[in-house]
Amino acid sequence: MFAMKTRLLFPAIAVSFAFAFSLSLSAQGQTVETPPMLDQGFHKMYNLRFLEAHAIFAKYMEEHPEDPMGPVSDAAAYLFAEFHRTGVLDMQLFTSDTNYMHHKTEPDPAVKKSFDADLDKADGLSDAILGKQPNDATALFAKTLTFGLRADYASLLERRDIAGFQFTKAGSAYAHRLLQVDPHAYDAYLAVGMENYILGLKPAPVRWLLQMAGGETNRTLGEHDLELTAAQGHYLKPLAKLLLSVAAMRDNDKVRARELLSSLAQEFPNNPLYAEQLAKLK
Repeated sequence: MFAMKTRLLFPAIAVSFAFAFSLSLSAQGQTVETPPMLDQGFHKMYNLRFLEAHAIFAKYMEEHPEDPMGPVSDAAAYLFAEFHRTGVLDMQLFTSDTNYMHHKTEPDPAVKKSFDADLDKADGLSDAILGKQPNDATALFAKTLTFGLRADYASLLERRDIAGFQFTKAGSAYAHRLLQVDPHAYDAYLAVGMENYILGLKPAPVRWLLQMAGGETNRTLGEHDLELTAAQGHYLKPLAKLLLSVAAMRDNDKVRARELLSSLAQEFPNNPLYAEQLAKLK
């Protein structure tokens, strides 16, 4: 998804993926639909019911052993659980660089092992598909998510910012490929927008260095891409809303932040995160 330590906003992939009944991505005349079972698993995950989410994803992987979305979804549940355990989901950490810098995390090695195993499996399945069908939308999307999850873990839990940036760039490249296949794959705009928005917040000399390294640093364009995902995305729609609410808080736009958080609180009533963040805005 998409992150570096300084001026960081929020997890790129793992915080939430939207819940709708289906999303169609067109690739070489084919239509790939997102199965309702994955939506059910993500819904459990974002309501902090991680064991139930893993059970659903395990069943999906058993029934669809060649679909990379199974293991990458399971990996997201591991990452989200770690974010919840370590307190990374507190938005107040991202409204100030100082808050973030002073927050310490201790990743669980056992969780990391399962997380990496899922992502390695997803990579293998995606690569096998793309080797035969380079424009397969589902495989491209799975690769985008895989790199985003790796970026989030490296940056937010391990505090390895260079590795996080490298994963972010790789994920953004797959997102661009997906958008060439289907410009209406609105989740992919988040991967592109995250890079532009976060890196665009850097001081001018740092932006220049990042641009030399291949980073996209247009904050305005980044916000535009996040808005596209927040309005029309599928898996990443809630994440885009959350990121935009953090951006609003950084800009002291409490009205916009409340609007976005209220929407999330209504959609996920069993998760206290959004209601807690709303209370802190008063």
